[in-house]
Amino acid sequence: MRILIDTQCFLWMAAEPDRLSQRARALVEDTQNTLYLSAASAWEIAIKHALGKLRLPEPPPEYVPSRMSEQGVQPLAIEHAHALRVSALPKHHGDPFDRLLVAQAQLEHLEILTSDPAVRAYDIRTIPA
Repeated sequence: MRILIDTQCFLWMAAEPDRLSQRARALVEDTQNTLYLSAASAWEIAIKHALGKLRLPEPPPEYVPSRMSEQGVQPLAIEHAHALRVSALPKHHGDPFDRLLVAQAQLEHLEILTSDPAVRAYDIRTIPA
């Protein structure tokens, strides 16, 4: 299974894994699955940290890559096609980061691990966190 991890779930995996459901934890721990973190999530983490809305034990440029490495998470770049796909999405969600994740999931045929019910309203496969 190819799984795109939303920002909140990535933060939970790194700092509070018990917040994930038993099924979600089993999926992210299964080495047969390929886990991805979008550059959009790294960007969201950097912005929230800079605004003082997200505390981390180290700056985002160290935190994100180290946690990705520890968790075996692969990077997912933002392509022009991903950004442009957002224009075709229904208005289920107003958050631009989540809308970009949905577009990436659609174009890259990924399932999204998320706790956000608005993301689950889109035409994508989701895994409840």
